[in-house]
Amino acid sequence: MASGIKDKVAILGMGCSAFGERWNDNAEDLIVEAFIEAIEDAGIDKSQINAAWFSTGIEEQHVGKSAVPLSMALRLPNIPVTRLENYCASGSEAFRGATYAVASGACDIALAVGVEKLKDTGYGGLPQRNRGSVNDLFWANASAPGSFAQLATAYRAKHDVSAMDLKRAMAHISVKSHDNGAKNPKAHLRNRIDEDKVMNAPMIAEPLGLFDCCGVSDGAAVAIVTTPEIAKALGKKDLVTVKAMQLSASNGREAQHNSWDGSHFVTTRAAAKRAYEEAGISNPREQISLFEVHDCFSITELVTMEDLFISGEGRAVFDIMDGFFDADGKVPCQIDGGLKCFGHPIGASGLRMIYEMYLQMQGRAGERQRSQEPIFGMTHNLGGFPHQNICSITIVGKEGA
Repeated sequence: MASGIKDKVAILGMGCSAFGERWNDNAEDLIVEAFIEAIEDAGIDKSQINAAWFSTGIEEQHVGKSAVPLSMALRLPNIPVTRLENYCASGSEAFRGATYAVASGACDIALAVGVEKLKDTGYGGLPQRNRGSVNDLFWANASAPGSFAQLATAYRAKHDVSAMDLKRAMAHISVKSHDNGAKNPKAHLRNRIDEDKVMNAPMIAEPLGLFDCCGVSDGAAVAIVTTPEIAKALGKKDLVTVKAMQLSASNGREAQHNSWDGSHFVTTRAAAKRAYEEAGISNPREQISLFEVHDCFSITELVTMEDLFISGEGRAVFDIMDGFFDADGKVPCQIDGGLKCFGHPIGASGLRMIYEMYLQMQGRAGERQRSQEPIFGMTHNLGGFPHQNICSITIVGKEGA
């Protein structure tokens, strides 16, 4: 019987580049920037790494279709390198590959790297893709803001939330994330805003305004993982270990018949239930110390609070307005600024979320450090649209917790 990976893998070191409009750097430069921080944090030589997983969402824009650019950029010692992509959850997939390799005993030390260069396209949103497949018909008739705006209207209808209450809750999310991002030297957007500015911003897709949408950025993030035994042998203390990793993919139910009401993410609820079981968490609202979620849009963060079973059905609006998820609230969400302010280089975002949990667990998050010592940290990385998506959930925490 499968027993899960709880406490079988420890994070040895992590690194993250500055996110933003990195016009003067290519993808390889960003990889090296994040890797130098991670390898120094790990306290090892790269010759000790046994295998690597490399994520990038839209490879046509920068690194090509193979894993060779990672191996060349870091001059890895001819080890196995696997390039992967799973929509916007690609970074979490790289971490999952490296983690599972260590947990299985196939590797002693494994590397996960995610990178994306989106600004070079000159396009304001995510670059459009055309590979001649049947899915081109789907992509050509859907936009990310339009699809997530439908999520907002479905949520509002199901829970009988007024348009103004929903918009004010989403505005609170944006203001909170900008406050947090202003404290983060690596975040793309570090400007504080107020509710009036959010409420009066240009509309992108009703009810989503400009400040309800995350930034398009360049960036990279890196994780080096090993077993707790090896980490301790290398002199590491106060280990941050992986408690659970779960992934759920849409199976067509959401898009192809009417059993789904459009107000939530089926995949998030499935992955969350399995992750809590694997980590031994029975009451996430009380046991999770802080978390990062895939706030590609403010409505996504709001809905995810309920999909992760932190807020009750229809109650996320009230928890948000009460400050429950603020930096000084009961369970801070996006304490580093989230996708909204850190930016969203697709292949890097999942790893960037774990990076923040790792820093918080070690008391190294600087000005944004949570005053109450964190025990469990959760990341939620989502790829695709509400009706066709991948959800990856990672829980990390103190060893033995």
